[in-house]
Amino acid sequence: MSLGIKRLIIALLAGAFVFFVGRWSSSVSFLTIGSEQENRETCRQESGLLEKIRAKNELEVVTVNGPTTYFVGAFGEEGFEYLLLKDFAEHLGVELRLHAVSTVNEAMILTRDGVGEITAGALTRTKEREEAYLFGPSYYSVKELVICHQKMIRRQEFPRSVSDLVGLNIVVGEDTSYAETLTELQSELPELLFETSQEHSSEQLLAQVSKGEIDCTVVDSNIFSVNNRYYPALRKAFSLSDNKKLAWILREGEKELNAKLIAWLSKLECSGEMAQLKDHYFSSAPQFNYVNVSAFHKRLKSRLPKYRTLFMEAGKKYDIPWTLLAAQSYQESHWDRLAKSPTGVRGMMMLTLPTAKEMGVKYRLNATQSVYGGTKYYAQLLARVSPDVQGVERYKFAYAAYNVGMGHLIDARALARKLGKDPNRWTDLKTVLPLLSQRKYYKHLKYGYARGQEPVDYVEAIYEYHAILENSFNKNTTTLKGSRDEK
Repeated sequence: MSLGIKRLIIALLAGAFVFFVGRWSSSVSFLTIGSEQENRETCRQESGLLEKIRAKNELEVVTVNGPTTYFVGAFGEEGFEYLLLKDFAEHLGVELRLHAVSTVNEAMILTRDGVGEITAGALTRTKEREEAYLFGPSYYSVKELVICHQKMIRRQEFPRSVSDLVGLNIVVGEDTSYAETLTELQSELPELLFETSQEHSSEQLLAQVSKGEIDCTVVDSNIFSVNNRYYPALRKAFSLSDNKKLAWILREGEKELNAKLIAWLSKLECSGEMAQLKDHYFSSAPQFNYVNVSAFHKRLKSRLPKYRTLFMEAGKKYDIPWTLLAAQSYQESHWDRLAKSPTGVRGMMMLTLPTAKEMGVKYRLNATQSVYGGTKYYAQLLARVSPDVQGVERYKFAYAAYNVGMGHLIDARALARKLGKDPNRWTDLKTVLPLLSQRKYYKHLKYGYARGQEPVDYVEAIYEYHAILENSFNKNTTTLKGSRDEK
């Protein structure tokens, strides 16, 4: 083959190569353009709800009224779920609007009707729910507990296993995960019978168990830990499930909102704010038991009425919630104006003689003088707490100082910094205060040794009593901001 022919063949092959590569490149370019268009369309779909939320400057949420979710207390709107929702709304830079209902059943009805962008009511992720709804990331683990009245122990009717539930009067809320669990158990144990209620929340069913109106109910472990304060006769029978996850329900297809939630929750966990919230709402003082809580409930009726107006007037004067002052006074003296201790403190607020004189209290066993003197002293401590300590934490820090002294509180905050803990959070400080009794720590501190566990127990107890007081006096009298008219 001549050199000219070879060159011609090579040129033809090269031309063909360029042609096909060009066609392939055009095809790829077309596909890429099409893919980009689809991606932009998908992004528009995924970001639609976020754009809507930001356009109206409002995050609309369906929630359930209750001590673990949302309620109005002495400090305004409160609740574990509420504070999470509020923080997430702030993270998005929008206002929070709530549709607060009474039961999970009502919340699920609104969810199916498409009300709001999120449903947040301490909802468990279950197989049945995940088939019907889109859940965001999990933020808390719970177990489902069978809860019954302690009197059933004496009657030898207290259940210890699923088979023991046969023949008992068991009621759970409709549309709850508990109803799903019991239904699954029925497939293996047909004799197991239970009822569901549209009208009653988990908290209301716990109250019915406490009154002996029903034998048992099923609730999540976090719900029981909070409500056992209010209903001390309740007892955990056994766990009905392994750990289950709580999560919020999102409206269908909102992947970008889910991504925002994941990033926000990660920040909340890493900063320690999530641990702080869990500790505030779900930890219990170690001294609390059936006897203590039962005695407190009795004295709510027998002793508090004599002094309630006094606490309210003192609280108003010094701008401190009266229920907080009442809780502190109960921790100090059990509302006994003649109370005395071996260390010389006396009266309703158990004032030392020097503190009483400083506050202008002439007779410590006079209830009015004691309450006003103790409140004045507490208000002064509250004003001295570092401005870096914010919100409810200030009350807890001031109570720790009331018990152990401001000097030791300052020492504890300094020690917290040295140990790499946050000196402005009670969750960290309550782990540091007990260290003030250990020489290797207190020898380097300005104010030296202190029985640091005492202020921790003191603060925790006050907040246990405060939670019970808030539940007793506010649950039937508060109006829920943003509630639906039909509630």
